[in-house]
Amino acid sequence: MASAFDSLKKAAQAVVGAPHVFNAARDAGASASAAADVMAASAAAIRAASAATDGTPGPENAIRHFIWQAYISGRHGSAVAEAVAAAHEEGRNTPHDTRVDLHNNAAGRACGEAHSATIGQGSLMDALNALVPVAQEKWASDELIWVKPH
Repeated sequence: MASAFDSLKKAAQAVVGAPHVFNAARDAGASASAAADVMAASAAAIRAASAATDGTPGPENAIRHFIWQAYISGRHGSAVAEAVAAAHEEGRNTPHDTRVDLHNNAAGRACGEAHSATIGQGSLMDALNALVPVAQEKWASDELIWVKPH
């Protein structure tokens, strides 16, 4: 299980990357308020995935990327979601982790596109929490992936 410090550290990392995420959303055509929602979704997805798992990195990361991209795609369109995901991965020197994230992001965007009417309803947390069981099911069926430790 992740400690309170680990959760805080992840949230802080999301805030540090926030201007990059905001700018990517704006560059992809999102309004300022939509870009702010994307930033909020980035931080909230970390909390939702952490709360939904036992802190094991694989499922937590996969669920976080899936619900994050499903939410953004469902509310703001796949172009915004893809631009934000690309900005998130930019400059990382972790090719295996990036490959996994891109896979899980694409699965999330497909879900977001398919269910935009329902994802567009309610609050940010309501939408993310509704996406968690979908992500857990996809994790259990190996539709979401993770780089296994050696």
